[in-house]
Amino acid sequence: MASYIEGSLLDDETILHQGNISLWSMFPLIFFGVILSPVVIGLVLLIVAYIRYKTTELAVTNKRVVVKTGLISRRVIEINIAKVESIEVQQSVLGRVFNYGSLSIAGTGFNQAPIPNISDPLGFRKALTQAQAK
Repeated sequence: MASYIEGSLLDDETILHQGNISLWSMFPLIFFGVILSPVVIGLVLLIVAYIRYKTTELAVTNKRVVVKTGLISRRVIEINIAKVESIEVQQSVLGRVFNYGSLSIAGTGFNQAPIPNISDPLGFRKALTQAQAK
């Protein structure tokens, strides 16, 4: 099954960088899911973590930034690379240690597009900045 991002690529568009949601940001769900796995609620927590991980897609293409979240209800953010004016990286102490954080992308025509709890937010920002430079 093709991903949402692969299915939405334009004719001359290519994926330059793909990101993932951080498993560390879902630590409470996973931890309590494992601890409570003998009880039904533990399995539900693990399923929720799995679905959240598998249904979140992040990519920088040569034309835009695409973020898709959700399984049943979908939220998609697509921002033209040329319209991005600033990128804010937010990392807590644990986020710096485990290399995860959140991005806020601001640009013309919209206030801010938050991208929470992604792995390697500095790498994502670098890929976006490099795509803008091309």
